[in-house]
Amino acid sequence: MSTQHEPTVKKTTFVEFIWDGSVLIVRPAGPNIGQREAPIMNGDIDPHIKSLGKAVKFMVLDLSAVQFMSSMGIGSCINCRNGAAAVGAKPVLYGANKDLRALLAMMKIEKLFAIAESRDALNKLVGR
Repeated sequence: MSTQHEPTVKKTTFVEFIWDGSVLIVRPAGPNIGQREAPIMNGDIDPHIKSLGKAVKFMVLDLSAVQFMSSMGIGSCINCRNGAAAVGAKPVLYGANKDLRALLAMMKIEKLFAIAESRDALNKLVGR
Protein backbone atom coordinates (compact mmCIF):
# COMPACT_ATOMS: atom_id res chain seq x y z
CA MET A 1 0.00 0.00 0.00
CA SER A 2 2.91 2.33 -0.70
CA THR A 3 2.16 5.66 -2.25
CA GLN A 4 3.48 6.64 -5.67
CA HIS A 5 5.19 9.86 -4.57
CA GLU A 6 8.68 10.20 -3.15
CA PRO A 7 9.14 9.11 0.48
CA THR A 8 9.55 11.84 3.06
CA VAL A 9 12.92 12.08 4.78
CA LYS A 10 13.56 13.65 8.17
CA LYS A 11 16.98 13.88 9.77
CA THR A 12 17.97 14.57 13.34
CA THR A 13 21.48 14.61 14.78
CA PHE A 14 21.76 10.82 15.08
CA VAL A 15 18.84 9.37 13.09
CA GLU A 16 17.42 9.56 9.59
CA PHE A 17 13.74 8.64 9.10
CA ILE A 18 12.39 7.61 5.71
CA TRP A 19 8.61 7.27 5.48
CA ASP A 20 6.65 6.08 2.46
CA GLY A 21 3.15 5.80 3.88
CA SER A 22 3.42 2.30 5.38
CA VAL A 23 7.13 1.57 5.92
CA LEU A 24 9.21 3.63 8.34
CA ILE A 25 12.96 3.21 7.94
CA VAL A 26 14.93 4.27 11.02
CA ARG A 27 18.59 4.69 10.05
CA PRO A 28 20.93 5.59 12.92
CA ALA A 29 24.01 7.58 11.95
CA GLY A 30 27.22 5.67 12.45
CA PRO A 31 29.69 4.61 13.18
CA ASN A 32 28.87 4.13 16.88
CA ILE A 33 25.77 3.96 19.03
CA GLY A 34 26.96 4.43 22.58
CA GLN A 35 26.22 6.12 25.87
CA ARG A 36 26.03 9.59 24.31
CA GLU A 37 24.02 8.75 21.18
CA ALA A 38 21.47 6.23 22.50
CA PRO A 39 19.37 8.52 24.74
CA ILE A 40 19.29 11.23 22.08
CA MET A 41 18.23 8.68 19.47
CA ASN A 42 15.50 7.33 21.72
CA GLY A 43 14.24 10.89 22.26
CA ASP A 44 13.97 11.30 18.47
CA ILE A 45 12.58 7.87 17.61
CA ASP A 46 9.78 7.53 20.18
CA PRO A 47 7.79 10.63 19.22
CA HIS A 48 8.32 10.01 15.50
CA ILE A 49 6.84 6.51 15.64
CA LYS A 50 4.00 7.70 17.88
CA SER A 51 3.18 10.59 15.52
CA LEU A 52 2.77 8.18 12.58
CA GLY A 53 0.79 5.73 14.73
CA LYS A 54 -1.12 2.84 13.17
CA ALA A 55 -0.15 3.94 9.63
CA VAL A 56 3.22 2.25 10.24
CA LYS A 57 2.98 -1.35 9.01
CA PHE A 58 6.73 -2.05 9.10
CA MET A 59 9.48 -0.35 11.11
CA VAL A 60 12.85 -1.12 9.52
CA LEU A 61 15.87 -0.55 11.75
CA ASP A 62 18.63 0.00 9.17
CA LEU A 63 22.01 -0.50 10.84
CA SER A 64 24.07 -0.26 7.64
CA ALA A 65 26.00 2.82 8.87
CA VAL A 66 26.69 1.38 12.35
CA GLN A 67 29.97 -0.38 13.13
CA PHE A 68 29.81 -0.59 16.95
CA MET A 69 27.04 -0.62 19.52
CA SER A 70 27.33 -0.43 23.31
CA SER A 71 24.80 -1.94 25.69
CA MET A 72 22.93 1.37 25.51
CA GLY A 73 22.86 1.04 21.72
CA ILE A 74 21.35 -2.41 22.11
CA GLY A 75 18.79 -0.79 24.41
CA SER A 76 17.96 1.61 21.57
CA CYS A 77 17.29 -1.36 19.28
CA ILE A 78 14.89 -2.78 21.86
CA ASN A 79 13.32 0.66 22.25
CA CYS A 80 12.71 0.82 18.47
CA ARG A 81 11.17 -2.61 18.51
CA ASN A 82 8.90 -1.69 21.41
CA GLY A 83 7.85 1.52 19.68
CA ALA A 84 6.95 -0.44 16.57
CA ALA A 85 4.99 -3.01 18.58
CA ALA A 86 3.09 -0.24 20.37
CA VAL A 87 1.62 0.95 17.05
CA GLY A 88 1.14 -2.57 15.66
CA ALA A 89 4.06 -2.43 13.21
CA LYS A 90 6.29 -5.38 12.36
CA PRO A 91 9.91 -4.65 13.38
CA VAL A 92 12.56 -5.53 10.79
CA LEU A 93 16.34 -5.50 11.23
CA TYR A 94 18.39 -4.68 8.15
CA GLY A 95 21.99 -3.84 7.29
CA ALA A 96 23.77 -5.07 10.42
CA ASN A 97 27.38 -6.10 9.78
CA LYS A 98 28.68 -9.53 10.77
CA ASP A 99 30.02 -8.38 14.17
CA LEU A 100 26.80 -6.56 15.10
CA ARG A 101 24.72 -9.54 14.04
CA ALA A 102 26.85 -11.81 16.25
CA LEU A 103 26.42 -9.42 19.19
CA LEU A 104 22.65 -9.16 18.67
CA ALA A 105 22.41 -12.95 18.35
CA MET A 106 24.41 -13.46 21.54
CA MET A 107 22.03 -11.10 23.38
CA LYS A 108 19.01 -12.80 21.72
CA ILE A 109 17.93 -9.41 20.33
CA GLU A 110 17.58 -10.73 16.77
CA LYS A 111 14.61 -12.80 17.96
CA LEU A 112 12.66 -9.54 18.45
CA PHE A 113 12.93 -8.65 14.74
CA ALA A 114 12.31 -10.13 11.33
CA ILE A 115 15.76 -10.18 9.70
CA ALA A 116 16.34 -8.97 6.14
CA GLU A 117 19.71 -10.18 4.85
CA SER A 118 19.61 -8.19 1.60
CA ARG A 119 17.77 -5.33 -0.11
CA ASP A 120 15.74 -7.90 -2.09
CA ALA A 121 14.80 -9.75 1.09
CA LEU A 122 13.81 -6.45 2.71
CA ASN A 123 11.63 -5.49 -0.26
CA LYS A 124 9.91 -8.90 -0.19
CA LEU A 125 9.37 -8.69 3.56
CA VAL A 126 7.67 -5.29 3.36
CA GLY A 127 5.72 -6.17 0.21
CA ARG A 128 7.48 -4.03 -2.38
